[in-house]
Amino acid sequence: MTTPEALIAFTLAAGLLTLTPGLDTALVIRTAAAEGPRRAAGAAIGIGLGCFIWGAAAAFGVGALLTASEMAYTVLKWTGALFLTWTGIRMILKPRDQFEPGEMKAIDAGPIAALRRGLLTNLLNPKVGIFYVSFLPQFMPAGVDPARFGLLLAAIHVVLGLAWFAALIAATVPIAGLLRVPVVVQWLDRVTGCVFVAFGLRLALERR
Repeated sequence: MTTPEALIAFTLAAGLLTLTPGLDTALVIRTAAAEGPRRAAGAAIGIGLGCFIWGAAAAFGVGALLTASEMAYTVLKWTGALFLTWTGIRMILKPRDQFEPGEMKAIDAGPIAALRRGLLTNLLNPKVGIFYVSFLPQFMPAGVDPARFGLLLAAIHVVLGLAWFAALIAATVPIAGLLRVPVVVQWLDRVTGCVFVAFGLRLALERR
């Protein structure tokens, strides 16, 4: 295929994948509803950074290492599974009863903590690396520099993801007033924690 055809095909495919609900979507929706648009934007940017780092790694061959090395894949898989499961269990056992910034510790008062959360959630999921290393080569036209074109494709995916997250944040913010009710806040934390645990267990039990 030609370069324009490859870009169009990848954009359509990546767009459909972006719309598919997953852990990243759940994290952004929960953060937008519970903690406000600024923190949700931070989480979305963190996820986008994680995707771009994975895309760059795949473009430069690190993603291939995860495919070839059982040990590298296993270490990253279990690290990600433990991170997700532990985060989820904490949210289930110790849910918050309010999300007002003034009532939270200073270290969690801004979007930086949410960005870090989104970044770690994405980076510690080796399936993202496997996705890039298996997905990007399908859209490489003949004659292009694989590294540079891979970075371009990863950037397109990130832009699509950020646009989708922006739409989700805009749609979720109107219900933020409901999150002043303590019982709603607690159950949102518990439900999100269950999602994290489910993804963590799935990652731990999933075979290559």
